[in-house]
Amino acid sequence: MEPELKDYLKKLIEDKRYLTVLQHLRKANVDYGKSIMLNTKIPIEEVILILDKLESLGLIERVKGATLKNTEAKFKLSSEVHKHHTYYSLTRTGDHLLRYLEEKDLINAYIEYLQGDELGLNIVRLAEELNADHALTYAKLTKKDLEEVNSKLEQLVKMGLLEEVNAKIIKFGDRKSKPKKETRTHHKYYGLSRIGELTVREMKRRGMLPK
Repeated sequence: MEPELKDYLKKLIEDKRYLTVLQHLRKANVDYGKSIMLNTKIPIEEVILILDKLESLGLIERVKGATLKNTEAKFKLSSEVHKHHTYYSLTRTGDHLLRYLEEKDLINAYIEYLQGDELGLNIVRLAEELNADHALTYAKLTKKDLEEVNSKLEQLVKMGLLEEVNAKIIKFGDRKSKPKKETRTHHKYYGLSRIGELTVREMKRRGMLPK
C-alpha cells in the first residue's frame, strides 16, 4: 500500500466504524445518513459524526445536484429521487484506499499502533492467553488501575481488536483463568476479535510476543 494511504489507515483504525461506513458507501455508491444507519446498524447521531470525520479527512464528499438516479444511489428503489437529504459518496482517495486495502495492511497498521502502547499490547497478549475475561482480571495481571484498564479495553473494542463476549454463561474452555467448569457473566467479558487474533498471531510470528 502507498505511504499516503497508510497515513489514512492509521487514522481509520482508531474506530472500526470508519471503515464500516466507507465500505457501505462503496457498495451504495451514494447514500445519506439515515440509510447508512439502517444498513450499518450504527446510531444516527454517531453516523453524523463519522461522516463529518471522513469528510474532513477527504475520504468522502457531499453529492451536488437536486436529484439522483438509482444508478447513482444503488440503495434507492425508484428510478429517480429528489434529494431531501445530504448525500455522500467516496472521493477518489477514499475509493483508491478501499480498492487497494488488504487484510495484511490492516494488521500492519494495528501492529504499528500497538508498538507504542504498552498497556494495549499487554491486554491483547493476555486476551489471547485468557480467551475471555473481565476488566478486573486484566487490571490485576497488568498491575494497572481498573479505571485505566477499562478505558483501554473500551478503546481496543472501538478499534475492533477486542470484542465483548455476550454469552450469559462462559464455559471453562472459553475463560482459561477460571477454575470452575462454568461461570455466570456478571461483568463485561472481553476477548480478541477475528482481526485481533490475526494481529496477535502476526506479532508472535515476528517475535514481538512470546509464542
